[in-house]
Amino acid sequence: MLEGNYHFTSESVSEGHPDKICDRISDSIVDAFMAEGEPELNRCGVETMVTTNLIVIGGEVRGPAAITRERMSELARQAVREIGYEQATFHWRDSTVLCVVHQQSGDIAMGVDGSTGAGANKDEGAGDQGLMFGYACRETPELMPAAIQYSHEILRRMAQARHRGEFGDSLGPDNKSQVTLLYENGRPVRATSVVVSTQHSPCLDQRQVKELVRPYVEQVLPGGWMCPEEDFHVNPTGRFVIGGPDGDAGLTGRKIIVDTYGGAAPHGGGAFSGKDPSKVDRSAAYAARYVAKNVVAAGLADKCIVQVAYAIGVADPVSVLLNTQGTGRVPDEKLTDAVREAVDLSPRGIRTRLMLNRPIYKRTSSYGHFGREPENDGGFSWERTDLAKDLQAALT
Repeated sequence: MLEGNYHFTSESVSEGHPDKICDRISDSIVDAFMAEGEPELNRCGVETMVTTNLIVIGGEVRGPAAITRERMSELARQAVREIGYEQATFHWRDSTVLCVVHQQSGDIAMGVDGSTGAGANKDEGAGDQGLMFGYACRETPELMPAAIQYSHEILRRMAQARHRGEFGDSLGPDNKSQVTLLYENGRPVRATSVVVSTQHSPCLDQRQVKELVRPYVEQVLPGGWMCPEEDFHVNPTGRFVIGGPDGDAGLTGRKIIVDTYGGAAPHGGGAFSGKDPSKVDRSAAYAARYVAKNVVAAGLADKCIVQVAYAIGVADPVSVLLNTQGTGRVPDEKLTDAVREAVDLSPRGIRTRLMLNRPIYKRTSSYGHFGREPENDGGFSWERTDLAKDLQAALT
């Protein structure tokens, strides 16, 4: 992030947004492959597309024969049902599901799989080339940029209320939020604009929808941070009755900035959802966040960007960079060396440290992959700060 005075904006989208429906379906299938057989050997790279009463699933997999196309189709219906779609134009039961998933390429498997048994000499390679970023800062208790964290939390609380039945039939699953913050001397001090668009019953007018949404915004923003009334926009087009896949087609992986840091940090370009942890697009981005968060949690910097890069089929990253944007207590080069010594950033090393061979991915598909609480079953393990003491000991 910048220094000085400026405005910065981030957005979020709800679990019922068409793109997020696709992420949810794809990650439900990843969880199925992580829950059966030998998860460390299973492979899943699936994409989903949704439109009016149609769900299409494609991609490449390897794993137990029990995970058939029919089962993947049922997982898709279950995901849509959990979100709450029972509309005439998109219904979990009535939509057509077309699954055309096939087996993983043998050429890719040859480069990625490690060798085992007597004489084994090849570690598991990265599932693709690419660069991944992680970021942490002191703007929120979660060590996340404030604008994206507040944008997520507004929609998450609205979704919880909808699932509890508090809105009745008034508001639908398809929502978006956007928060603009004023920064003074590089720190956020208040919101200057908030935008929420939410699917609603045709019986409600714009004013009624605004008053339903208002409490969730006010609960999330710190005291005194609410924007001026004229800059609080709810359904600014005036009407949002047609929503979900009937209003706009959705695709897996089309909300990568929403999934990460809301534009406050670089992004390598690879999406997360639908990919098992052998794909470094996902696992290395989680590891980069883990490293960045622990650097900041250890008091070694106020901000930290981590970049890692890989070559397909090669275990060790081709580069690792830590940049504390001038806030580091030790030189960035020394910090980079300490991290490389403390953390195995090979695909196998990442999956082992962060316990990624588990069915923990569906829950990441909305409201951000970062800034969440670590869970007892290994979910959001990359949000732990258990590395902080080791880094402090090595560098202070």
